[in-house]
Amino acid sequence: MKYEGKTGEYFEVCSITNEDNSSLKHAIDGSLILLWFEGDNNQLNIDGVTRIFNTNNITFLTSFHNVEVIKISTVKVLKFNKPFFCVVNHDSEVGCKGILYYGATSLPVIKVSDSELEILSAAWKMLCIEMESKDELQLEMLQMMLKRILILCTRIYKEQSHSVEVDQPTSDVIREFNYLVEEHFKTKHTVAEYADLLFKSPKTLSNVFKKLGSKSPLEFIQDRILLEAKRLLSYTDKGISEIAYEVGYEDVQSFSRFFKKKQELSPSEFKNQHQ
Repeated sequence: MKYEGKTGEYFEVCSITNEDNSSLKHAIDGSLILLWFEGDNNQLNIDGVTRIFNTNNITFLTSFHNVEVIKISTVKVLKFNKPFFCVVNHDSEVGCKGILYYGATSLPVIKVSDSELEILSAAWKMLCIEMESKDELQLEMLQMMLKRILILCTRIYKEQSHSVEVDQPTSDVIREFNYLVEEHFKTKHTVAEYADLLFKSPKTLSNVFKKLGSKSPLEFIQDRILLEAKRLLSYTDKGISEIAYEVGYEDVQSFSRFFKKKQELSPSEFKNQHQ
């Protein structure tokens, strides 16, 4: 089921199987995707990494992810573009920016519990019912249903991902940092540059991540650069120097040293193995 508005809005709700997964391959530019798995041992290759998803796992993708189906059972798919609903502009309403979407290098995955399943299933059912409506209120209703699903998923993710409790200001800093890295990783490579955007000192920003016991801010930045370089090496015919320039390195030797240090392979060796 698809909704296409007069000013470029696109929204799709469907189910895919191993035999029919064309909807997953058909990427709308700038679209955001939610996959809800209804069986065990689903296998997808996402950006060159094979990942396994089980019953009531939900993951969140963008159109920039390279996804290859290895094996799936039945998967519910929700797909929407920015004109339909912009999670950045409406972050105060859904709070998923930098968590479910635009989270730099992490691939968010949640496991829906039995208690949460009833609520989320009801929201999905109402969404499917609304897809059948064809009146002037349909767009607003669909956006409302989408927001409800995103809010529920964001709550589940927060409950499942925080190994330590963090206050709201700290959580907001982390989300905004994740989003800014996704937006600027090709041109900004230092912690200080992101600290300036957040009106924080580099030390304060580092202490926030240290409190969580996670990777340092610099590691997040470098991992995002590496992910983009690996995507370009694996899925395009661009040369090493062109890829280096695209991810913010004017000197191809500096890029090659960075890549080999992180990946233990030179860019050309990686390209030969993965293309």
